[in-house]
Amino acid sequence: MNKPKNKIPLFKVFMSPTAKDKVGEVLDSGYIGQGPKVDKFESKLKNYFNHDYLFTTNAGTSALHLALHLLKKPNNNYQDNVYQGLIYTNVNWPGINEGDEVLATSMTCTATNWPILANGLKIKWVDIDPTTLNMDLDDLARKITPKTKVIMPVHWGGYPMDLDKINEIQDKAFSMYGFKPLVIEDCAHAFGSKYKGKRIGNHGNIAMFSLQAIKHVTSVDGGILSVPYKELYNRGKLVRWYGIDREGDRKDFRCEADVLEWGFKFHMNDVCATVGIENLKHADDIITKHQDNAAYYDKHLKNIPGVTLLKRHKDCESAFWIYSMLVDNREGFYKYMDECNIAVSQVHERNDKHTCVKEFQTHLPNLDKTIGKVVNIPVGWWVTKEEREYIVNCIKKGW
Repeated sequence: MNKPKNKIPLFKVFMSPTAKDKVGEVLDSGYIGQGPKVDKFESKLKNYFNHDYLFTTNAGTSALHLALHLLKKPNNNYQDNVYQGLIYTNVNWPGINEGDEVLATSMTCTATNWPILANGLKIKWVDIDPTTLNMDLDDLARKITPKTKVIMPVHWGGYPMDLDKINEIQDKAFSMYGFKPLVIEDCAHAFGSKYKGKRIGNHGNIAMFSLQAIKHVTSVDGGILSVPYKELYNRGKLVRWYGIDREGDRKDFRCEADVLEWGFKFHMNDVCATVGIENLKHADDIITKHQDNAAYYDKHLKNIPGVTLLKRHKDCESAFWIYSMLVDNREGFYKYMDECNIAVSQVHERNDKHTCVKEFQTHLPNLDKTIGKVVNIPVGWWVTKEEREYIVNCIKKGW
């Protein structure tokens, strides 16, 4: 393949050919808020994930904000009996209070970590594993304290964290402090990824997925929150929509019944849900194409001077939202890829560099030595066999 006339993009929005007409039907219906299409979309997502306790939000960031909020004690006593058994096997769960710690990775979008600040919590940065770009679980274990209430791992690029080892770290914390820090998985990159043969989001933790524009499946914007227990699910559905019980009996449809706990405007609408419904039909095909392109790169980018590929494990099946690798002389690589008309990027800046989190700065040696080498090359459903071969050949020539 010769140099393409147009740059091979790193990201591209997938839109089902049926979405436009279906959205038009919703727009003509006069019902565009949260309604039957949201219910239908959530039903289809439950079937896809084989998980009963999930619901949508207007963004993945909202889902993370809501997840942390749900771990706080309700703002009155009506659910005390439910709350006392929160994550109902977590004996002596003390809840989270302002100033408690969340162990988080700096190697992610700021959308992961800013909800921590919005909930009045403190970030404690965990270093990365340079072989996967996921959280370094040895560093995680070292940094657990009695103030650690939440662990928030990110499945970088869709590559699953070692969830069994995280569970072992939780158990160790229980033996030391009498409770387990809860886990909220950021699965923004990991729609369709699997750990030990089971879809991410089904391993007993709270999990967030993003439906933002350039994700595997988009609803224009949106998020999914899955939770492990019915009581948390019921509370989450209330709190995402002001605390109003939309499924209860109301004498006057426009007037809500007594609101027991105030909430947010985090719900999805029927327009976005309709786009999601149509795009979800293509999810398996989209993910398979990402994985096929990634497998090609894994095979053909081995042993190239200046390129280090990330680790793979048979238990971890990535959906490859992005294909990350480490390169020497990244500035030269960027320049050369631009000349080849191939879009590349680090994708996310390290979060701990920002002024708004200056108070939480700590030494992260693995991140320090790795961040300047991280690069992502086009891997998505739009990359043809000819284009991926061209990308590999360009990299093989050196820069």
